[in-house]
Amino acid sequence: MRRAILRLVTAAALVVTLAACGLGSGGAVPLRVGPGSVQPTPGLEGVRITVGSKEYTEQVILGYILEYTLSAAGADVRDLTGIVGSRSTRGAQLSDQVDVAYEFTGNAWINYLGHETPIADTRKQFEAVRDEDLKANDMVWLEPGPMDDTYALAASKAVVERTGVRTLSQYADLVRRDPAAAKTCVDTEFRARQDGFPGMAAAYGFDPGRAQTPILQVGIIYQATADATQCDFGEVFTTDGRIAALDLTVLQDDKQFFAHYNPSVTTKRSFFEAHPQIAEVTAPVTAALTNDVIIDLNKQVDVDGKDPSVVARDWMVSKGFVTKG
Repeated sequence: MRRAILRLVTAAALVVTLAACGLGSGGAVPLRVGPGSVQPTPGLEGVRITVGSKEYTEQVILGYILEYTLSAAGADVRDLTGIVGSRSTRGAQLSDQVDVAYEFTGNAWINYLGHETPIADTRKQFEAVRDEDLKANDMVWLEPGPMDDTYALAASKAVVERTGVRTLSQYADLVRRDPAAAKTCVDTEFRARQDGFPGMAAAYGFDPGRAQTPILQVGIIYQATADATQCDFGEVFTTDGRIAALDLTVLQDDKQFFAHYNPSVTTKRSFFEAHPQIAEVTAPVTAALTNDVIIDLNKQVDVDGKDPSVVARDWMVSKGFVTKG
């Protein structure tokens, strides 16, 4: 796990350096791949495409998966994975520094488009994001994958037994009754986002200021929550492999506050109109991204300490999408 955290810290430091003078055009794809079921595609061969991603493990893995897909299709792919923060990544796309990236429907609906209430039906949520983001920002959303990575709170088995908290309604009761017993580790984004802690507090009827919320890096929160020393509860992503590895209990979102986060390849309208083949090439790969798949890939990086570029490449080879270059 330390190796995985170190890689992300290193990537973040690199992006901060790039940001000081404006994001660069990216580097080379970390590993070479050859065609598999993804074949060289007229309209993409030789086209320079910069792929971006946010800095956390799952997004870096998805970024590499997208890079290998487009590389096998013959594109000249540049790697700009590991951008710190959702808004920085989004800004890079809107300013044409990033051509394509995987983004999540719920994140865009609330964090980019400014809605406070998610749409419960996953298909309707995607269609609403697709239509509004195209109209407002000229962003194209391709068909989403089945994985659904949403926010949650989790706790160790010992904390669950001690507090009796298994749902977010019970967590809210604990915050109101005994806030010292509900110390909750979060990262900076979750602490501020309306699809994060403040919105959850409003939905469940408690004052977010009453809960103690130490700020930690995402990669550290899981172990801190399992140890139950720095915090009793912690922010997690539901597809993170460390939940099972650390025997954490995810609290039930009994009011269904947290939005659906299905992944979709996103790109500016102008880039898509110039290269519509991206939709056909990426569709089968996106469709293969189930929760079971991404949980396993995340675990290989965050628990087993493997390199995310290798994990992404090996999965694509195992599915026959690409071959080792």
